[in-house]
Amino acid sequence: MSKGHSISKDLDRRIDALAARSSLTRGQIIEDALAHGHSLAWQEKWIEGVEAGLADADRGDFFSEDEIAVVLSKYEP
Repeated sequence: MSKGHSISKDLDRRIDALAARSSLTRGQIIEDALAHGHSLAWQEKWIEGVEAGLADADRGDFFSEDEIAVVLSKYEP
């Protein structure tokens, strides 16, 4: 049984904006917030990071193998 709930216009707008920027539906965004604790603010920040990474990739801005090796060496036992 489905029940309707009302939310503020601001939350409604933010959910719509997240859906437009991602491949997620409004329902998936709300479920992620409720089931996994990923607030809208967290999801908005995540999408910003993904978009920034994609923009870097589009510009060809990648780390070299040597730069990756330096970072990985910090975590070797």
